[in-house]
Amino acid sequence: MNTAVTGATGFVGGHVTHALLDRGDRVACLARRPERAAAFAARGARLVAGDLDDGNALRELVREAEVVYHVAGRLAAHAEREFYRVNRGGSELLSAVAREAGVTRVVYVSSLAATGPATAGVPVRDDTPPHPVSAYGRSKLAGEDAVRSSGTPCTVVRPPTVYGPGDRETLKIFRLAKLGLVPLMGDGQQELSLIHVTDLAEALIAAALAPATAGNIYHAAHPDVVTQRVMVEGIGRAMGKRVRMVPLSATLTRSVLHFMGAAASLARVDTLFTADKANEFLAPAWTCVAERLEQDARWKARIDHEQGFAETARWYRERGWL
Repeated sequence: MNTAVTGATGFVGGHVTHALLDRGDRVACLARRPERAAAFAARGARLVAGDLDDGNALRELVREAEVVYHVAGRLAAHAEREFYRVNRGGSELLSAVAREAGVTRVVYVSSLAATGPATAGVPVRDDTPPHPVSAYGRSKLAGEDAVRSSGTPCTVVRPPTVYGPGDRETLKIFRLAKLGLVPLMGDGQQELSLIHVTDLAEALIAAALAPATAGNIYHAAHPDVVTQRVMVEGIGRAMGKRVRMVPLSATLTRSVLHFMGAAASLARVDTLFTADKANEFLAPAWTCVAERLEQDARWKARIDHEQGFAETARWYRERGWL
């Protein structure tokens, strides 16, 4: 199959690209810095230099594509308009170009943040009305709307926290666990759904290939829910460490995030740690169920958290990241 991937040099996009090449698909990759995609070129992928705001590059990317995996997005920004410029604006342009090219399916990688937090003990479902609580979540929801209203056949997948080899966000927790001390934003009882990046890549491909998924929105997650504290304990075991956790009160958490965000804004540096993210960090639960995706795409998460944490820790060590 002829496929195209945005965000191929990123964490999730890289795993999706390798999975497509493993299948024998012909893959075109959009890369702002093509030298970072040399491994894909060595495997036969076609590299297209450019970004989501470059219409000519997008046309070149999708000119032969049957399926487009739209993985690229802005995770951190020092201003809300920057989230919208990429997550909505880029999605809007890509969808228009894909429609012109006759692409048969766009798979848009959104986020559980677009749905919003859950109630403790009650995971959100695919038909839960969206109520994002951050600029990032709102911009991802706007990106969904742009893709779905474009007239291009599409499927939206909203993963929760994604972890695994190559991830630089959960790497921070692994590094703190190595030191034996991990601060918790809140009391540590926040409930979390997780998904290993290999499972997510398989979910996206399954969603692209299944006729029943066209036009739908799905959550993709492992069925086991953990608390923030249990997750850190699991990462500690993967590191061979007994980890001490230090809960931060809601007031202290908001103060710390406000300070970090303000400092990053002054320095014009993007960060995930801002006052706007406090509502996410302090929500009672970020949990979801993937029953409809399992049914419609015949997919199921295979990698449990203990196995996934151990594999991820091993990968980090082998690469010298820890």
